[in-house]
Amino acid sequence: MRASTADKTRPAEVLSDLIARATRKGATAADAVLIHGTSMSVTQRLGERENLNRSEGQTVGLRVLIGKRQAIVSSTDLSAPTLDSLLERALSMARIAPEDPYCGLAEPELLARSFPRLELLDTTEPNGERLYERAAEIEDAARAVKGVTNSDGAGASWGRGENTLVTSDGFVGSYATSMFSSSVSVVAGTGTGMETDYSSTRARFEEDLEDNAAVGKEAGERAVRRLAPRKIESASLPIVLEPRISNSMLGHFAGAISGASIARGTSFLRKDMGKAVFSKDVTIVDDPHRIRGLGSRPFDGEGVTTRTMALADAGVLKTWLLSSAPARQLGLRTTGHAARSGAAPPGPSASNLYMEPGDVTPEELMADIKLGVYVTELIGFGVNMITGDYSRGASGYLIENGKKTSPISEFTIAGNLRTMFAAIVPADDLEFRYGSNAPTLRIDGMTVAGK
Repeated sequence: MRASTADKTRPAEVLSDLIARATRKGATAADAVLIHGTSMSVTQRLGERENLNRSEGQTVGLRVLIGKRQAIVSSTDLSAPTLDSLLERALSMARIAPEDPYCGLAEPELLARSFPRLELLDTTEPNGERLYERAAEIEDAARAVKGVTNSDGAGASWGRGENTLVTSDGFVGSYATSMFSSSVSVVAGTGTGMETDYSSTRARFEEDLEDNAAVGKEAGERAVRRLAPRKIESASLPIVLEPRISNSMLGHFAGAISGASIARGTSFLRKDMGKAVFSKDVTIVDDPHRIRGLGSRPFDGEGVTTRTMALADAGVLKTWLLSSAPARQLGLRTTGHAARSGAAPPGPSASNLYMEPGDVTPEELMADIKLGVYVTELIGFGVNMITGDYSRGASGYLIENGKKTSPISEFTIAGNLRTMFAAIVPADDLEFRYGSNAPTLRIDGMTVAGK
């Protein structure tokens, strides 16, 4: 008897039934995902409540393979007639799709057989009143900072999701997650001298959120410190990236070692496996098993076992980020980094990236800089991942004789990621606040284009 498609609490049965019917109708292999999510968010501005939104949604995605031809279809409707139609469309599309010699499910021996306990679900479900209270506390604390003159608003949100994956090779896995977040953005100054800044906090568990008053105070103080910025002359200078934005270097690195880019030959690091890409002081780790981690997952988007890996060890590039298809194209095996949505095939993606801390404090890192730039904001995305060329707008503070001094704005930092990576020196102040985390970073020899 077919599993009831109306029963949302039994996604594995729904997907298993769908895959069984696909193989009976001619598919040589198949997998299916069901992603269900519920979320609520509120906003307020200047003490007045604004929006309250709640949403619930689900997506089922079916991938069928007939030999080396594959097709993927998805739907938000799990009724029996819709799933019947979904299956027929997938099979029809697969029969006429062009052959892809690299497509296919992950090798069965790589599939996860046990799942680590990662504490990703907080069963607490806050109501709208509780979220409004959190947003109000954060905004009130930000507006209480002397010099803050206006607010762009504060928000608080909660969400819960469940991901289920079933494959025709016998893998069945499911995990649930939660996410809590709060943020505020405020304005300091008046007229043409206004400046804005923000602060935020995110966590899997509500109890792990940063203190509301501290988050708000940070936003207000950051905005006030930016008042009366100077313009700087163009020069080649050392820059220091604060932790809130230093993790952008990890994002560029992950993009450069994505197996899809390597297989296509569209990464500036495509010939650097086993070579020193960073200095020996830099080690970058991907940890999918971090307890309560924002990017943690017990298995990847193909059901493959996940594990903690050093992507760069003492500066040396150790691995690509691989899902099955680009791994086959490169003559390798997946590294368990597949991510999957309902409407697209699995593709490589990192989980919890972090750069290990260095041995010096941020103050020691800057101590010998006679003139440099401490960057607190990056604007735009002028990065060419094929060549590594890098150019982004920025704002921050001048570094003079080893100390942060005047706020500065309207300048650009430029270089090439290859030389930037080689020049990175990390401080010792690593904190785990985001999905990707890095300490304060120093990069010498950057082109700073000012007035």
